Amino acid sequence: MATPGRGPQADRPRGSGGTIPHTPARPMWFCRVDGQPWPCGEARLLLVVEFRDNVSGLTIYLAGLMYEAMRDLYRLNPHDGPDPKELFARFVAWGAARPPAAEGAE
Repeated sequence: MATPGRGPQADRPRGSGGTIPHTPARPMWFCRVDGQPWPCGEARLLLVVEFRDNVSGLTIYLAGLMYEAMRDLYRLNPHDGPDPKELFARFVAWGAARPPAAEGAE
């Protein structure tokens, strides 16, 4: 059976105005700016804005990064790796949990 390829690049959210973006530092998966587990609160806000018209795209992007994080984190600590439920909550569940935009809202 073939080994799955690499997931998406962890290059979002995009920085603006010369600021350092809240992207993950691999293989530990903490935020390069504030040192919090990625996606940090600021990264989540920026990702929601960046993907505001594409919730499915955000979910797919986050699921791919969760896969990459699992690969990295289990490689770092194969005997006591992260809990899959916790990783799902950290990476994916919050992105799709937003209520749909109200009709007519801008």
